[in-house]
Amino acid sequence: MAKKQKLKTHRGAKKRFKITGTGKVMRGAAFKRHILTSKTTKSKRHARGPKVVTPGDARKIKLMLPYD
Repeated sequence: MAKKQKLKTHRGAKKRFKITGTGKVMRGAAFKRHILTSKTTKSKRHARGPKVVTPGDARKIKLMLPYD
């Protein structure tokens, strides 16, 4: 009997998302890479740290990361 084929991890998703111990998907904040002088201190502060991905998108990301 043949072994079941393994699923491949989406390498782009692997670099962008982390799954927590409780199963939540975390992402980096957008709009924090360049042209920061024209952005307010408040917007830059809110873009700090990891953010939780919305449940609808998290479902799709978890399919791309089968072994995480």
